[in-house]
Amino acid sequence: MKKPYGVLKEDKRMHSHKGQSTVEYILLVTAVVAVIILFTTGNGNLFQTRLNSVFSTTTQDMLNVASRLQDNAAN
Repeated sequence: MKKPYGVLKEDKRMHSHKGQSTVEYILLVTAVVAVIILFTTGNGNLFQTRLNSVFSTTTQDMLNVASRLQDNAAN
């Protein structure tokens, strides 16, 4: 059975974009990895210092809430 002309043409277009999408995906992943490496390397890095501060603050806030919940449950 022959495929209609439009279906055959659509298949060719989809195939030609596959390589382009793969290259774009690789470039995007490479850029993300490069940014992560750039921001997390080095001692005393500003990004790393702020990230550690956020983690520390968040952890302390979670411990405070857990403590309050535990105190409320005991009463």
